[in-house]
Amino acid sequence: MKKGTFKLLACGLVFTTFALTSCSSDDNKAAEVPVDPTADRWITVAGAIMQTNPGDGDGGTKVFSVSKKDAKNPDVSINAYDNGEPVQSSRTARLQSSVDGKTLFNITYTGANGGQFMTYNVNGGKNFVQSGQTVSIAQYAGASPRWVKLFDGDKTGVAVNVTAPVVVTEADGKTYKHTRGTATVLTLDFLGIKIANYEQYQIPLSPAEEALGHHVFRLDAPTLNKAGNKLIIGTWMRKTNPATAANESNFERLGSKSLVVDYPSLENPKFITSTVGFGDTSGYRSFNSFVANDGNIYQATQRDTKNGSYILKIDQNNEYDNSYVFSLDTALGVKGSYIDAWRYVANGIAYAVYHHEGSDQGFVARIDLNAKTAKLVDGIAYDADLNFGQYQGFVVDGNEIYIAVTPVGKDGNIYIIDSVTGAVTKGAKLVNKPGNHYIGVF
Repeated sequence: MKKGTFKLLACGLVFTTFALTSCSSDDNKAAEVPVDPTADRWITVAGAIMQTNPGDGDGGTKVFSVSKKDAKNPDVSINAYDNGEPVQSSRTARLQSSVDGKTLFNITYTGANGGQFMTYNVNGGKNFVQSGQTVSIAQYAGASPRWVKLFDGDKTGVAVNVTAPVVVTEADGKTYKHTRGTATVLTLDFLGIKIANYEQYQIPLSPAEEALGHHVFRLDAPTLNKAGNKLIIGTWMRKTNPATAANESNFERLGSKSLVVDYPSLENPKFITSTVGFGDTSGYRSFNSFVANDGNIYQATQRDTKNGSYILKIDQNNEYDNSYVFSLDTALGVKGSYIDAWRYVANGIAYAVYHHEGSDQGFVARIDLNAKTAKLVDGIAYDADLNFGQYQGFVVDGNEIYIAVTPVGKDGNIYIIDSVTGAVTKGAKLVNKPGNHYIGVF
């Protein structure tokens, strides 16, 4: 194990923090907890620029912010590509926003400046001012770290990474032994402007699983449990063919796995395994698990070609509750459902952007975690070119959720959904460019 705590360049950055609404500890029924909206916040949209192919989003990211009033006004037009400000990243930026919408957090992804952490003060329109110094975490978490902020009042971010897995043989140099990479889990202290802690370790699966070639390819989407003493980190699994040492594209998947580490020490890594889901739990470029009002963690799965996406439940003992079975295929009446991104709102209600078998066309679903039901959200302009594969950001403000909906190369809109009534409001127009699409609201 390798760890350290480092003081970084002080940037004089001031963060405004907010206490999160307390949640019921009732494991059986989510308490109806009222959620207060933020009185005055910016709504920032992010647009991904085409690099080579339409919708690849790898040409950079531009942002533009408006007031909540303007975001809800369909007569307002937002053109982030002509009027917005670029944020630093060689490819698609991975952005997070503060609760009040007045700060954007960014860690650049790949390239010469990959792994650099920075913040922007949001001042409306294209006025984004980088605040303080840029801090690199690349030497610890690589130039392409995955990261999210914790729901702890804008105090902490967590970056994770796994080095390229290496095939290891027995002493004879021929017999396959296992495939492993070295994992890094790193916490960023937003308030103190420092790396609070980091740990590096190999994270073996069971001997039987490793003998078959199973290994962790990627970590992502860390979530802090209700007790504040464990991080639950999603995994993306792959498999080596022991006979050829080649990566297998099709294989019999293990049950869905997460890595659990102590918090804030980041020590004592261990895997937990679901017997309900068999997909990955890493998500892609957004949050993938949330602590609900009942105190439990709900987690989506991806890349299960046989069963589609599931919502899994992790109880307050930090173990999978295998009595909780929620298949999105069953709930929606589709095959091959795939949750591209999703967001918990309150009182057991969440919203997911997803596609399903036979098409990459995206849709929006309202999910009731308590009833284990899901339904397509009406009132949104669906289009064959709507693709949420790179989608990142939702804004939850009180009981409302803001979603950016733009088909690749076509104009779209911000939509605001009332999670209590289900009412959908078409908001500001999002002006697009050929090959581009908007990837989130922050």
